[in-house]
Amino acid sequence: MAAFDLPLDQLERYAPDLPEPADFDAFWAKTLVAASGPIVLDARPEPNDLALFDCWDVTFGGFDRQPVRAWYTRPSGHSGPLPAVVEFAGYGRGRGLPHERLTWPAAGYAHLLMDNRGQGDLYGCGGDTPDPSSGTALGGPGPVTRGILAPDDYYYRRLITDAFRAVMALRELPDVDPARIAVIGNSQGGGLALAVAGLIPDLAAVLVSAPFLCHFQRAVSLTDLAPYGEIATYLSVHRDAEPAVWNTLSYMDGVHFARRATAPAHFGVGLRDTVCPPSTAFAAYNAYASPDKTMHTYPYNGHEHGDATHTRSQLRWLNPRLNPT
Repeated sequence: MAAFDLPLDQLERYAPDLPEPADFDAFWAKTLVAASGPIVLDARPEPNDLALFDCWDVTFGGFDRQPVRAWYTRPSGHSGPLPAVVEFAGYGRGRGLPHERLTWPAAGYAHLLMDNRGQGDLYGCGGDTPDPSSGTALGGPGPVTRGILAPDDYYYRRLITDAFRAVMALRELPDVDPARIAVIGNSQGGGLALAVAGLIPDLAAVLVSAPFLCHFQRAVSLTDLAPYGEIATYLSVHRDAEPAVWNTLSYMDGVHFARRATAPAHFGVGLRDTVCPPSTAFAAYNAYASPDKTMHTYPYNGHEHGDATHTRSQLRWLNPRLNPT
């Protein structure tokens, strides 16, 4: 693929003044209050056939107090309080199997991997969390268009709330230092990490790569690939729905959450990313409120960004922030 977005020098200055809903903060305050209640509903040891890690199958109360599944993994033989990481998975992926994602517990962190409600059927090893609130709200078949005509009905209102509650759940799990929690995600997971960073003021760190859910209108104008392409397909059929769609998406935009985020942040983007265009990631990065932030770019990579090289950068950046000397 060829580079198709703005040149890097323009990306570094790209800071569109995106209008946000006047009731953005009130909308999310109301949403999170409605989700309040018991957090950790169940946590049972999970056999994982791995000598170096202990794992629990966790269920916590997410949006509307509905049960959300997660894997909680930590290094064997370690007692708390440990620094911890909440990881959010990509679009179409579920939590899979407990041995699939071990980078962060292998680095010495307690690790919570959240399931994506109503997802898990595109790749990986599946998911275990239904989306009972999808109901009869109008919208397309995929998560990105489910309930898209109204903010209260929209799928990502529920998933962002789940992500917020995942951090609250991790703080209640054994051997976790609640003051040393980072959130991390790639693509959809990156968008969720940004949203959580804007909703929780006392995170220790945020790691975002190739983020989805940012600067929606520009993304839809630049790429036909899913998930953004699913929005264009929906609008190609529902031609009069555009004002309602953009209004709904404005409540979920990572750029608005970034304006409210204060935790140190590590970003990464491939400059040939045709799934989540680089300018949309830079719009969020340049809006990100904390001065302690860094962006890593990979000129010849797409949605995979820096892959394992980027993970190495994340590990080296995160360690002094969660394990200060």
